[in-house]
Amino acid sequence: MRSRASEALNGARWLRLTGYLVQAVLVAVVSWALLWLVALYASGLRDPRYLDGWILAGGMILQITFHVALKMGALSPRSAPRWRRVHVFLGYLLVPAFLSHSDFTLPDTSFEWALWIGFVLVTLSGIFGIYLSWSLQAKRRIEDGIIYERIGERRLELARQLEAAVAERDPAAAAIDLPGLPHEAWISELHSKQLRPFFQGHRHYASHLIGSQRPLHRLLEEIDRLARFVDQPSKEKLAAIKGLVIDKDALDFAHVYLGLTRGWLFVHVPATYSLIVLTVLHVVIVYAYASGAW
Repeated sequence: MRSRASEALNGARWLRLTGYLVQAVLVAVVSWALLWLVALYASGLRDPRYLDGWILAGGMILQITFHVALKMGALSPRSAPRWRRVHVFLGYLLVPAFLSHSDFTLPDTSFEWALWIGFVLVTLSGIFGIYLSWSLQAKRRIEDGIIYERIGERRLELARQLEAAVAERDPAAAAIDLPGLPHEAWISELHSKQLRPFFQGHRHYASHLIGSQRPLHRLLEEIDRLARFVDQPSKEKLAAIKGLVIDKDALDFAHVYLGLTRGWLFVHVPATYSLIVLTVLHVVIVYAYASGAW
């Protein structure tokens, strides 16, 4: 069963990698075709900035249309991922269009700098959003039903469950009022030194950011090591604690990536709308002062 699951997982990874490779090849081919078309247009003694400029403007209109459709809920759950892939693919193609339009040089005026900075900000934030989506698929998966606003409440709930699990005593020992066994003292020491600090706040931000689970594995190894030297009731208690630790670590992972997703949207979406406004002004200014462009 494990080998089949491993083969299925490897097959899914290879399929995903193949998809990324095909997309990269398509972006390269279409980008080359775009630059060739602009060069051909320029050879006809026409200003190529009008051609790549309108290609750039048209692509940006399509991008903002996707934002509006997504915001208004016009896309079905089945079609939304497909249109999101188109959105990403088109975003890659707009980069060579922008480089061609700017003639691979830096801006001269302050308004051109505003356009340049806006496009770079939208592009970089878009690439960061792609990384977030990829990392969630490649590293770990956030469980359904986890909402960013309720992560703090869920963490407190797990902390209370931990305190209850640690304080729970063996019913047989409690019935005859026996003194606490050393096993209970060992668990209490583990709780005070490692478990309680781990549950008191969001931990291991950097590790979750790069997809590392080493801090979690170290803590689980401590629990497993102690479980080898305690009696059966204590083993069951440690097993319950171990489950809580895994849930808490998954919650920390969700806190990192859901927080980054929210922060990314607060940058990418306003920057996109601002860039559209600047682009409209740019078109108006160009056609107000240009003559014989075509």
